[in-house]
Amino acid sequence: MLSKSRILKLSPHPIISAANAFLSGNPLCTVAESPDLPPWLKFSDTPSSPDADSDDDFVIPSIAHWVDIHILTTKPKLPNPNNLDPVEPITTLLKKRHSSPVSAAAALHGCSFHPSSILVSQVLKRFTSDWVSALGFFTWAKSQTGYRHYPEQYNLMVDILGKCRTFDTMWDLVEEMSHLEGYVTLDTMTKVIRRLAKAGKHEDAIQAFRRMEEFGVKKDTAALNVLMDALVKGDSVEHAHKVFLEFKRWIPLSSHSFNVLMHGWCKVRNFDNARKAMVDMKEHGFEPDVFSYTNFIEAYCHEKDFRKVDQVFEEMRGNGCTPNAVSYTIVMLAMGKAGQLSEALEVYEKMKSDGGVADAAFYSGLIVILGRAGRLKDARDVFEDMPKQGVVRDVVTYNSMISIACAHSREETALRLLKEMEEGSCKPNVETYHPLLKMCCKKKRMKVLKFLVDHMFKNDVSLDLPTYSLLVNGLCKSGKLEEAFLFLEEMVLLGLIPKDSTLKRLVGELESKSMLEEKKRVEKLMERFSHKQNI
Repeated sequence: MLSKSRILKLSPHPIISAANAFLSGNPLCTVAESPDLPPWLKFSDTPSSPDADSDDDFVIPSIAHWVDIHILTTKPKLPNPNNLDPVEPITTLLKKRHSSPVSAAAALHGCSFHPSSILVSQVLKRFTSDWVSALGFFTWAKSQTGYRHYPEQYNLMVDILGKCRTFDTMWDLVEEMSHLEGYVTLDTMTKVIRRLAKAGKHEDAIQAFRRMEEFGVKKDTAALNVLMDALVKGDSVEHAHKVFLEFKRWIPLSSHSFNVLMHGWCKVRNFDNARKAMVDMKEHGFEPDVFSYTNFIEAYCHEKDFRKVDQVFEEMRGNGCTPNAVSYTIVMLAMGKAGQLSEALEVYEKMKSDGGVADAAFYSGLIVILGRAGRLKDARDVFEDMPKQGVVRDVVTYNSMISIACAHSREETALRLLKEMEEGSCKPNVETYHPLLKMCCKKKRMKVLKFLVDHMFKNDVSLDLPTYSLLVNGLCKSGKLEEAFLFLEEMVLLGLIPKDSTLKRLVGELESKSMLEEKKRVEKLMERFSHKQNI
């Protein structure tokens, strides 16, 4: 655990310039770094040539070898029966745009690779945003002699179809699973319900819950909680409350049932209904727990009403409920975001007085607020301190550090952190890459951008709608219109629908550069999406 002296050293008072920079909302102001930082994490990155910012192929010399080796080892390979690792050649075949799953499956015929559950899962994870290639591969693997999908692979495919909003095909696959004994489980229906709710199909999600017993899945407390939680996360606490009232008469409730409702009402700032849910919870014999109160803490933090936050903490303690690290992490982040850096740093001592122990999430939050304040050395010190305190750095910790480095244009630092993740046991996720991609677009680092996109595939991270949108908008802003247009076409071929603002921005930029042929093609895409929305 961080000592009190270490926390006091983080206090903003001795470094007025950093505190003022944070309070004025300028995240790019930094303070002087001490000269004893380890070389790999110094925030004074290797100086680049004067023309580096305009050089598409420029790579910082210290990481150039890593980038070049990666590009060489991930070049497209044709299927080779002697190749013991078929993942890359299969990926190469599937990345070619196929008109249908049947076409994608046909492209794999003749391959001598024998599928395994591990191989199927890995390939499917790479194509979570490309249901045509994923389903084609899934179908091809299923047809291979001696192989049979486990429920896990079916569930993964169901989730991909739901994510891509191909709901009719998703239901066809669930029907197929229902003929395989024990394949449709609560996990399967959870994926169906969550994807429907996230797409705004709240009534369809409720109907999926009603149909669960047709597939041999019991409508019990856990299932009801899944439905309510999905509806709340799908921005409809009203639907969650409706099913709560309907099914509570014959499905036993749990404390989590009420916590989900409280979370939903707090999310839309309806504190009266949230309090009613807490009263109802007590009447059903459940005592409010840490999660119950933390719902209110989080909502009041969003409102920057820290007086109410303090009142909730007092209420918790008065009712014998001790706040935990999650509660304090939320408060610390909110205070940091509100510019109250001194108070944010004091949260640690308050947590310690309640017997709380800093976990990876708390450390990550501390890194974030220090980074936003321009306190790069202090953020690095916290990052370095984690293993000394027995706290394992997780993907959120690395994402926080990478995001800080990218926000301050510390290109070398950010990429070295990604390299450290690769060399360790911390697997990156899509949030790891977003600040890196954004930085590359801004700096016009096209070679590094390609490297990062390939790196995502290598780590089984699929480009999704937010990632494509980030790329198109970022490349438009930096004047890389040809690349922006190619990413837009690619996302459209995957069936992903870009936002109107993204399309209009690209059209405007193309017109200003007299790229009229590309402008016409984008406008045709806009017409197609307009037609779909009117159906």
